[in-house]
Amino acid sequence: MGYVVNGDEVETDEEGFLVEANFGDDVVPVIAEAEKISLTDEHWQVVRFMRERYQEDGHTPNFRNMVAMLTDEDDSVDWKKKLYELFPNQPNRQAAKVAGMPKPFGKGGY
Repeated sequence: MGYVVNGDEVETDEEGFLVEANFGDDVVPVIAEAEKISLTDEHWQVVRFMRERYQEDGHTPNFRNMVAMLTDEDDSVDWKKKLYELFPNQPNRQAAKVAGMPKPFGKGGY
């Protein structure tokens, strides 16, 4: 299974995660549509966050660390609740997938 982005197929694993990270914004709506997610500004905020973490750390954070880091950035949001609203199917994994990241390590990051 792969996604077609701008006429090119990008390689995925058996779960639909990209084999190699893709930081192009064109890939996000394609994967979000496959995940039945209608993108909002809040989705894009999380996508940018996941991409920054991946680029700086080499992997994406687990759910607990996502909540803590996003709360540090903006404590006016209940991120635990918000992440499940935005990415209802395991937020750290689904957010990584939509952001164009490879499958997270272990149970979802560090």
